[in-house]
Amino acid sequence: MRRILASLAASALVVGLAACSSEPEAPVQTAPEAPEGISVTDGRMNLPAVAGNPGSVYFTITNEGSEDQMLRAASVIGADSATFHETAEWSGQMDMQELLQVPVPAGESVTFEQGGKHVMVFGLPEGLEAGEELEVTLSFVRGDKVSFPVTLLAPGEEYEAGE
Repeated sequence: MRRILASLAASALVVGLAACSSEPEAPVQTAPEAPEGISVTDGRMNLPAVAGNPGSVYFTITNEGSEDQMLRAASVIGADSATFHETAEWSGQMDMQELLQVPVPAGESVTFEQGGKHVMVFGLPEGLEAGEELEVTLSFVRGDKVSFPVTLLAPGEEYEAGE
Protein backbone atom coordinates (compact mmCIF):
# COMPACT_ATOMS: atom_id res chain seq x y z
CA MET A 1 0.00 0.00 0.00
CA ARG A 2 2.88 2.35 0.82
CA ARG A 3 4.40 1.68 -2.60
CA ILE A 4 1.12 2.61 -4.31
CA LEU A 5 0.83 5.82 -2.28
CA ALA A 6 4.47 6.69 -2.98
CA SER A 7 3.95 6.05 -6.68
CA LEU A 8 0.85 8.26 -6.75
CA ALA A 9 2.65 11.04 -4.91
CA ALA A 10 5.59 10.88 -7.34
CA SER A 11 3.21 10.99 -10.31
CA ALA A 12 1.43 14.03 -8.88
CA LEU A 13 4.78 15.79 -8.37
CA VAL A 14 5.83 15.14 -11.98
CA VAL A 15 2.48 16.35 -13.31
CA GLY A 16 2.64 19.43 -11.07
CA LEU A 17 6.17 20.29 -12.22
CA ALA A 18 5.20 19.81 -15.87
CA ALA A 19 2.29 22.20 -15.40
CA CYS A 20 4.70 24.86 -14.14
CA SER A 21 7.07 24.56 -17.09
CA SER A 22 7.57 27.71 -19.11
CA GLU A 23 7.29 25.97 -22.46
CA PRO A 24 3.98 26.55 -24.25
CA GLU A 25 1.73 23.55 -24.47
CA ALA A 26 0.38 22.26 -27.75
CA PRO A 27 -3.10 23.63 -28.48
CA VAL A 28 -5.91 21.36 -27.34
CA GLN A 29 -8.77 20.76 -29.76
CA THR A 30 -11.87 21.26 -27.66
CA ALA A 31 -14.55 21.24 -30.35
CA PRO A 32 -15.18 18.20 -32.50
CA GLU A 33 -15.88 18.72 -36.15
CA ALA A 34 -19.36 19.04 -37.59
CA PRO A 35 -21.40 15.88 -38.00
CA GLU A 36 -20.90 14.14 -41.33
CA GLY A 37 -22.82 15.81 -44.16
CA ILE A 38 -23.52 19.12 -42.36
CA SER A 39 -22.88 22.37 -44.23
CA VAL A 40 -23.91 25.97 -43.65
CA THR A 41 -24.41 28.59 -46.39
CA ASP A 42 -25.62 32.18 -46.77
CA GLY A 43 -24.55 33.30 -43.29
CA ARG A 44 -25.41 36.91 -42.47
CA MET A 45 -26.40 39.05 -39.50
CA ASN A 46 -28.55 42.16 -39.49
CA LEU A 47 -27.12 44.69 -37.08
CA PRO A 48 -29.61 46.31 -34.70
CA ALA A 49 -31.04 49.73 -35.59
CA VAL A 50 -30.54 50.86 -31.99
CA ALA A 51 -27.27 50.22 -30.15
CA GLY A 52 -27.79 47.74 -27.34
CA ASN A 53 -30.64 45.90 -29.08
CA PRO A 54 -30.08 42.35 -30.37
CA GLY A 55 -28.93 41.46 -33.87
CA SER A 56 -30.40 38.61 -35.96
CA VAL A 57 -28.44 35.82 -37.66
CA TYR A 58 -29.76 34.02 -40.73
CA PHE A 59 -28.35 31.06 -42.71
CA THR A 60 -29.22 27.73 -44.30
CA ILE A 61 -28.01 24.51 -42.70
CA THR A 62 -28.04 21.36 -44.82
CA ASN A 63 -27.79 17.77 -43.60
CA GLU A 64 -26.62 15.51 -46.42
CA GLY A 65 -25.72 12.82 -43.87
CA SER A 66 -27.67 9.67 -43.10
CA GLU A 67 -28.58 10.61 -39.50
CA ASP A 68 -30.99 13.24 -38.20
CA GLN A 69 -29.22 16.00 -36.26
CA MET A 70 -30.43 18.37 -33.55
CA LEU A 71 -29.08 21.88 -32.94
CA ARG A 72 -28.80 22.71 -29.24
CA ALA A 73 -27.04 26.11 -29.03
CA ALA A 74 -25.53 29.01 -30.95
CA SER A 75 -22.74 31.43 -30.07
CA VAL A 76 -21.29 34.47 -31.82
CA ILE A 77 -17.72 35.64 -31.29
CA GLY A 78 -17.73 38.82 -29.19
CA ALA A 79 -21.41 38.64 -28.20
CA ASP A 80 -22.74 37.99 -24.70
CA SER A 81 -25.25 35.34 -25.79
CA ALA A 82 -27.25 33.93 -28.69
CA THR A 83 -30.51 31.95 -28.76
CA PHE A 84 -32.69 30.27 -31.37
CA HIS A 85 -36.06 31.93 -32.00
CA GLU A 86 -38.98 31.50 -34.37
CA THR A 87 -41.52 34.07 -35.47
CA ALA A 88 -44.96 32.60 -35.96
CA GLU A 89 -48.59 33.66 -35.99
CA TRP A 90 -50.64 32.91 -32.90
CA SER A 91 -54.31 33.95 -32.61
CA GLY A 92 -53.92 36.41 -35.46
CA GLN A 93 -50.86 38.05 -33.89
CA MET A 94 -47.20 37.67 -34.82
CA ASP A 95 -45.21 36.27 -31.90
CA MET A 96 -41.59 35.29 -31.31
CA GLN A 97 -40.79 32.19 -29.27
CA GLU A 98 -37.43 30.86 -28.08
CA LEU A 99 -36.55 27.42 -29.45
CA LEU A 100 -34.55 25.13 -27.16
CA GLN A 101 -33.58 22.80 -30.02
CA VAL A 102 -33.87 22.81 -33.79
CA PRO A 103 -34.08 19.53 -35.73
CA VAL A 104 -32.06 19.17 -38.94
CA PRO A 105 -33.42 15.97 -40.57
CA ALA A 106 -31.20 13.77 -42.74
CA GLY A 107 -31.41 14.75 -46.40
CA GLU A 108 -32.99 18.14 -45.69
CA SER A 109 -32.13 21.81 -45.25
CA VAL A 110 -33.41 24.19 -42.59
CA THR A 111 -33.46 27.88 -43.47
CA PHE A 112 -33.10 30.58 -40.83
CA GLU A 113 -34.69 33.67 -42.37
CA GLN A 114 -36.55 36.87 -41.56
CA GLY A 115 -40.08 36.08 -40.40
CA GLY A 116 -39.14 32.49 -39.45
CA LYS A 117 -36.36 30.76 -37.55
CA HIS A 118 -33.40 32.96 -36.62
CA VAL A 119 -30.69 33.42 -34.00
CA MET A 120 -31.09 36.42 -31.70
CA VAL A 121 -27.69 37.82 -30.68
CA PHE A 122 -27.47 39.81 -27.45
CA GLY A 123 -24.68 42.02 -26.16
CA LEU A 124 -22.92 42.73 -29.43
CA PRO A 125 -19.64 44.62 -29.17
CA GLU A 126 -19.75 48.31 -30.06
CA GLY A 127 -18.38 49.61 -33.35
CA LEU A 128 -19.48 46.79 -35.66
CA GLU A 129 -20.09 47.92 -39.23
CA ALA A 130 -21.86 46.50 -42.27
CA GLY A 131 -19.52 44.52 -44.49
CA GLU A 132 -17.47 43.07 -41.62
CA GLU A 133 -17.63 39.39 -40.66
CA LEU A 134 -18.12 37.56 -37.37
CA GLU A 135 -17.90 33.86 -36.61
CA VAL A 136 -20.94 31.88 -35.51
CA THR A 137 -20.73 28.43 -33.93
CA LEU A 138 -23.66 26.02 -33.80
CA SER A 139 -23.56 23.18 -31.26
CA PHE A 140 -25.37 19.88 -31.74
CA VAL A 141 -26.88 17.72 -28.97
CA ARG A 142 -24.10 15.12 -29.34
CA GLY A 143 -21.40 17.76 -28.77
CA ASP A 144 -20.39 18.29 -32.40
CA LYS A 145 -19.98 21.87 -33.58
CA VAL A 146 -19.84 23.75 -36.86
CA SER A 147 -18.49 27.29 -37.26
CA PHE A 148 -19.07 29.64 -40.17
CA PRO A 149 -18.66 33.33 -41.00
CA VAL A 150 -21.59 35.73 -41.19
CA THR A 151 -21.46 38.99 -43.12
CA LEU A 152 -22.78 41.95 -41.18
CA LEU A 153 -25.64 43.80 -42.85
CA ALA A 154 -26.94 47.27 -42.01
CA PRO A 155 -30.23 47.38 -40.07
CA GLY A 156 -33.08 46.44 -42.42
CA GLU A 157 -30.70 45.65 -45.32
CA GLU A 158 -32.09 42.94 -47.59
CA TYR A 159 -29.97 39.93 -48.47
CA GLU A 160 -29.99 38.05 -51.75
CA ALA A 161 -28.73 34.45 -51.59
CA GLY A 162 -25.45 33.91 -53.36
CA GLU A 163 -24.23 37.50 -52.90
